[in-house]
Amino acid sequence: MRDRAGLSGAKVSFWRRVALGTLVRIEAFRLAPQRYLQGLGWRARGLKLRARHRLSELMGNAPHAYSLWIATREAQRHEALLADPIPDVPPSLVIVVDAREDASLLSDTLLSVATACDVARSKGWGDLPGVLVLGNAATPPSFAEDVQTVPCTQTLRRALSPRMDAYAPSGARPLVLTLKAGDQLAPVALLAYAAAIEADPTAGLFYADDDLLADGRHTPHFKPEWNAELARHHDFLTDSCVFRLDPLWSGPLWPEPARLVCARPRHVPYVLHHRRARLAPVIPAACPGSSTAPSNLPHVSIVVPTRNHCGLLRMCMEGIAATRYPSYDVTIIDNGSDEPETLAYLLELAQAGMRIVRDPGPFNYAAMHNRIVGQLAGPLICFLNNDIEMIRPDWLEIMAVAAGRSEVGAVGARLLYPDGTIQHAGIVTGVGGGAAHAHRFLAPGDEGYFARAHLPQFVSAVTAACLVVQKARFLEVGGFDEANFAVAFNDVDLCLKLTARGWKSLYEPRAVLIHHESKSRGTDHTPEKRARFAGELAALKRIWHTDHKTDPYHHAELSPFSEHFVVRL
Repeated sequence: MRDRAGLSGAKVSFWRRVALGTLVRIEAFRLAPQRYLQGLGWRARGLKLRARHRLSELMGNAPHAYSLWIATREAQRHEALLADPIPDVPPSLVIVVDAREDASLLSDTLLSVATACDVARSKGWGDLPGVLVLGNAATPPSFAEDVQTVPCTQTLRRALSPRMDAYAPSGARPLVLTLKAGDQLAPVALLAYAAAIEADPTAGLFYADDDLLADGRHTPHFKPEWNAELARHHDFLTDSCVFRLDPLWSGPLWPEPARLVCARPRHVPYVLHHRRARLAPVIPAACPGSSTAPSNLPHVSIVVPTRNHCGLLRMCMEGIAATRYPSYDVTIIDNGSDEPETLAYLLELAQAGMRIVRDPGPFNYAAMHNRIVGQLAGPLICFLNNDIEMIRPDWLEIMAVAAGRSEVGAVGARLLYPDGTIQHAGIVTGVGGGAAHAHRFLAPGDEGYFARAHLPQFVSAVTAACLVVQKARFLEVGGFDEANFAVAFNDVDLCLKLTARGWKSLYEPRAVLIHHESKSRGTDHTPEKRARFAGELAALKRIWHTDHKTDPYHHAELSPFSEHFVVRL
């Protein structure tokens, strides 16, 4: 996805937008002709939501999709930003360009800064940010009067000292915008940052979206709202943010140690930085194997609902038996099994001491689990589908440790289809107006969108197909909503209730299992099940407003009709 028309879509002609739109549709067709034509067929038959899911994913993956986004959506957003009342320049703001590694493209960076300053000046800004170049690079003559060169971090600190001293009495700290030489600022960058700073003047860090520069703009990173767990594995802040300077900073390292520790960075959802390179995510290694789990882990009560399908249940029970965990019990909820083989196996398990609870009648996942939770012994509960197959013995240990964290509510695992593709890597709310599994069908070995499927991170929800939560927290939020979400979205609703109480949902990809999806319950293709699902989707929209709220861990410029993180068109 590359844009060769420049750094802003604001001046792209109507005919170029039409040409790009046509090209993207042709590219989408070429990516998957049969699937694209099927999407068009659905649209012709009035199946608009299904068609948008299909076509949005294909068009979002087209090579020129980002160019089309720049020419349309970015252009519109920039025009709206320029039309808004513009706040004054933050008086303490200074721009630092790091030219220590490579100064060959310094003039490009300084030109982009000058352009951003010109845009700000055209909106009435008087005082403009000071510009410091860190390193021994020769400043291009055309910028010599506007730029101060500081050869090392010690000199940089001396240059910043007057600003630190000036704001020390008020307790405020100078604001620093950092760039690497070769990177470029968007023309509206100063205005967007100033608006964010005015809206939240106490925040210590403001970070923006970015993309890469090489023969045009490409590979945008539309970042989530602040996600502390994700940031442990992916530095998406450095050189694409404005931060308050730590007055205690010293030493040769820059800029990370100079950032004032900030518990709540603020996201500025515009692509404001065009970069030559950026730090890659670091995928954590699998947890080291050992023959035993720590003995101090809390007791876990595992709950498995089932109906017939003896082979699946046996596979799940054998996987639990092989699980490396010091203390757990298992309760099976039998929702009216009538196959002789299954009944015989349940009797065998009961005779071996396992608890079997009979709960016949219409399938209501939420109600049958609510009825049993109060009787469970463990401080931790693991909700586990009967169609889950264990790959490694450490899955429960990984999830239990995460569930014990003070800020964590529900913990979900990475679930794979039998062919190895992703079935669950967290849940995104708002997709299709409801909620959907992120990165579904991502192939083995495919990194996907900034390796998000492979990184521990906070998410809006996780699936109850394999979910660990503290029993006390589950009960405190009222458990599953059995009136509104008998089958679908009860896990989403639970996670959102936990989040509302301050307990975030955590996706833990190092706990990996296989999900033979919904084999016992079947699909939702009958008229009765479709009607039930429609009612549950309507309830999710009514209670949580998923049809018009953007998931904080997704992005408004990513498609709300695709489980894959593709650009919105």
